[in-house]
Amino acid sequence: MSNTTPLHPSIIALVSLAANIAANHPKKGLCQIERLRGYGVTDAQIDMVVDIARHLRDEAGQMLDAEFNVESKLAVSPAPTSTACCAPAAPSAAGAESCGCTPTAKGNACC
Repeated sequence: MSNTTPLHPSIIALVSLAANIAANHPKKGLCQIERLRGYGVTDAQIDMVVDIARHLRDEAGQMLDAEFNVESKLAVSPAPTSTACCAPAAPSAAGAESCGCTPTAKGNACC
């Protein structure tokens, strides 16, 4: 048996929301919004989680597209993007250096 303390329901709801967004789940994690507000999580905190999840989702898609283009040897133009999530960025913290994290367009660190 594990002696770990269970996660607070608000943390579980935030993780669920982020995972749904990052995975492009059809339900979008919308059911978590009212639950999070009920736990006292502010809209600003929810916005930050949504921003980071979208950033990671978009970054993963752009990286997969770039790898496809290299491996397929096709001259496929990259899809237009409103964020520079894959552009090299100066790390803002020591932890960011180790994972190659680029901040979101709103400046939120993803790691």
